[in-house]
Amino acid sequence: MSSSKSQPYREIPYNYTSFSDREIVIRVLGNRAWQILEELREKRATGLSSHMLLELLGDMWMVMRNPYIQDDLLNNKKRRDSLISTMQERLERIRARADGNKKTIELVDIGAQSIAKFGKWFGDYYDLRKKAKRKFRAITPKDNILFDGLARVSHVTDATDWRVELPFVVLTPDSEAEIAALVKTCISLGLTVIPRGGGTGYTGGAIPLDAMSAVINTEKL
Repeated sequence: MSSSKSQPYREIPYNYTSFSDREIVIRVLGNRAWQILEELREKRATGLSSHMLLELLGDMWMVMRNPYIQDDLLNNKKRRDSLISTMQERLERIRARADGNKKTIELVDIGAQSIAKFGKWFGDYYDLRKKAKRKFRAITPKDNILFDGLARVSHVTDATDWRVELPFVVLTPDSEAEIAALVKTCISLGLTVIPRGGGTGYTGGAIPLDAMSAVINTEKL
């Protein structure tokens, strides 16, 4: 059995999560991209290009897993546009090194689609956050509607310390009377509702498995 089959790759920089390189590539680029990377490795072809792509993927993954960086980029369009532009330039350098290798070019094309999707995500996310704030403020005080990095990181796991996705928003209602309307609004926004108490459970029931999740913290009730 080859080493590529017996142990996970850990070549993606800034990956301090429990996700293997294979899982990250598939989540961000898709199954086909991982298949191409495996084929290129087996043929020992375009190793540097693959390494450059994984470095680029590491930058994307770091943003996807860090809510503080997300907030900074969401609030600074100039910086966000600069990041996307730099990513596109780095990808084109990989294309220039492809030397006609069809699989490498296909991999670059997949990467270009992912970067475009990554860039579009910020606008979509910003618009949804703005819409959600407006709807939730009609139900509960603004201090109970938390989009900040600290709140999202604090509600990403429970006593299991198992981390999958950051929640989209954390809601901390003041009374039970607010719950029904909050849940209804979450559903209308396409958010998965996750009730949470003190976060001391060992079953993982309070852990967001989808990025489009709303954690309703009931500690004040």
